[in-house]
Amino acid sequence: MQRPQTIALAVTGSIAAYKAVEVARRLMDEGLAVVPVMTRGATKFLAPLTLSGICGRAVVSDMFDDGYPGEVHVEIGKTVDLVVIAPATADAIARIAQGRADDIVAALALSAGCPIVAAPAMHARMWDHPATQRNVAALHADGRVTLVGPVDGPLASGEAGRGRMADPADIVRAALARLDAGSLDDLGGTDLVGLRIVVTAGPTVEDIDPVRFLSNRSSGRMGFAIAARAASRGARVTLVAGPVDLATPKGVARVDVRSAREMQSVLAALLGDDLAGSDALVMAAAVADYTPREPHTHKMKKAGESITLELERNPDILANIGAARGGDKGRDRDSPILVGFAVETAEDDVLLAYAQKKLRDKKVDLIVANRASDSFGTPTNRATLVSEEGTTALSVMSKPDLADRILDRILALATARGILPC
Repeated sequence: MQRPQTIALAVTGSIAAYKAVEVARRLMDEGLAVVPVMTRGATKFLAPLTLSGICGRAVVSDMFDDGYPGEVHVEIGKTVDLVVIAPATADAIARIAQGRADDIVAALALSAGCPIVAAPAMHARMWDHPATQRNVAALHADGRVTLVGPVDGPLASGEAGRGRMADPADIVRAALARLDAGSLDDLGGTDLVGLRIVVTAGPTVEDIDPVRFLSNRSSGRMGFAIAARAASRGARVTLVAGPVDLATPKGVARVDVRSAREMQSVLAALLGDDLAGSDALVMAAAVADYTPREPHTHKMKKAGESITLELERNPDILANIGAARGGDKGRDRDSPILVGFAVETAEDDVLLAYAQKKLRDKKVDLIVANRASDSFGTPTNRATLVSEEGTTALSVMSKPDLADRILDRILALATARGILPC
């Protein structure tokens, strides 16, 4: 379908406001017209003249702008195809969730008949606050607002945590995805709106020295397919990717890692100490079981006909999270929903027995069992879904199709557990 041509770029009062200039430039590079809108707070962080110079039109920051006939927020709202709010402060999110209209951005969000993409930016403690999470849940439930981020990283306070605005390139990718979709129904449905899903993908790399490493043959395509399909069905998706040469799916926030311990650290930050940072975790990554005990800081030289490389166990990320559910610190026994993968070279009956054991030992909700020859490096996969309710053997299908079958199981669990409404 032909891409609509006009976007309202709304900027609210965050120190990340300067990044809106990059968002505007990238949107215009895509051939889109950009209408710049700023709250009065935003003008304290970014000069309106800078944004208007990029967009080629005057910034609207007043509810009673003389340049528009009638009500300015209504006039803009009926002429644009998408509203992008970047950055979106905690206050802006609260105003939009509550349906308020006491500044130009809140009023525009309330009156616009088009979808909205918002990029939250705030201190990590503000993002984690129950009030903010209630407001975010309300936006998800309404189905009009797609959130991109926030992501982990250094914050303006000098601290680090989840609250940093997503990269402008990721915000623009999400905007283009919403424009191309037209509506969530066109994009693939709204059945996962309100669900927060973290997906891991690809291999991990365990360094031996600065030029050598241990890894595996995972391409990352299965995990990327799950992330792409989840986002297309309305979920808010964070993809934690090992070293792979794959493009970030539209509408997906991506964090790149290298080693198993880096992946563990990122997941700990995303899920939080109480595991409440996600509704579902899909561990599609092929995480290395072992890592060199003492990686060399310089390239190892040849010495003799053989060498001995001492390895130590990597943390079992999925098993640790499974064991933590329902533990202390008020964790919910059933949350997040946990999906693991079992990749083997054995025959189907041995693979199935291993998957059932993995389901029990790691205390997860679903195991996707497949053979390495059916999955690694191919566009298709043949898998068996293993849960406490039984097993379902699937035929050979594309990885996006298998991703939808996995997501259907997650949707059923989320509905049964009250994470999503019936």
